[in-house]
Amino acid sequence: MASHYSIEELEKKANEIRQDIITMLVKAKSGHSAGPLGMADIFTALYFRVLKHDPKNPLWKERDRLILSNGHICPVRYVAMAHAGYYSKELLGTFRQIGSLLEGHPSIKKIPALETSSGPLGEGLSQACGFAMASRMDGTQNAHHVWCITSDGEHDEGMTWEAAMFAGKNRLTNLTLIIDRNNIQIDGYTEDIMPLEPLREKYESFGWHVEDINGNDMAQIITTLEEAKATGEKPVCIIAHTMPGKGVEFMEKDPKRFEWHGITPNEEQGKEALRELRTLEGKIEEA
Repeated sequence: MASHYSIEELEKKANEIRQDIITMLVKAKSGHSAGPLGMADIFTALYFRVLKHDPKNPLWKERDRLILSNGHICPVRYVAMAHAGYYSKELLGTFRQIGSLLEGHPSIKKIPALETSSGPLGEGLSQACGFAMASRMDGTQNAHHVWCITSDGEHDEGMTWEAAMFAGKNRLTNLTLIIDRNNIQIDGYTEDIMPLEPLREKYESFGWHVEDINGNDMAQIITTLEEAKATGEKPVCIIAHTMPGKGVEFMEKDPKRFEWHGITPNEEQGKEALRELRTLEGKIEEA
């Protein structure tokens, strides 16, 4: 169930999640770094404050549905779920190993409480629309909320825009989309590869209520996510401006930070990243 962690407690939890992401990636020597670190605050807010869910009953009928479209950022979801109690944290050490439940992209066949498998980009919003429309048809739209997380880069996919039009036309008021607006994709910066702006105006023109937020500001995240469930007139799009590699200075300040999209720190870089995050943890506690 959703809990009532304070903002300070959530910030500390997000930092712990970032540390476990680094440890997991360094051991695996494979995976994505920038996106998971950038989205740690939002996943913390969801799993520890906003989502209606029950780790002891992962298929509870009244649970909120969380669709992760950009499955490559699964390290942050895996770690957040472990911290929430879905499985042991020891399992994180098996990430990307043959036979592990924690595959490089999430599989609905391996992990309880996943609504979909994700890998091919651009499909998540269409799937989320299906969940939202189905709940309306069977009269359960007030029992749970549908959340969908997408990357900004996958907005290069036409299927995403078809889903955006569908949700606006059908006024799927039990649907909230969170866009990880970190401005990077595997080949470079989004505005160089395929410009997305004006992103807000595009969603508004399709009939969505849109909010722009700092996706690394916990207080702002909580306020916006909780208000999204109460908007009641239109589907909600939250454009979350996040920092790729958040909390790790050598990633944040890399002029080619997009290169951290799909690589992991080596052992020395991992030690430096953990040192920075542990220093930051002390500052959070002092505050």
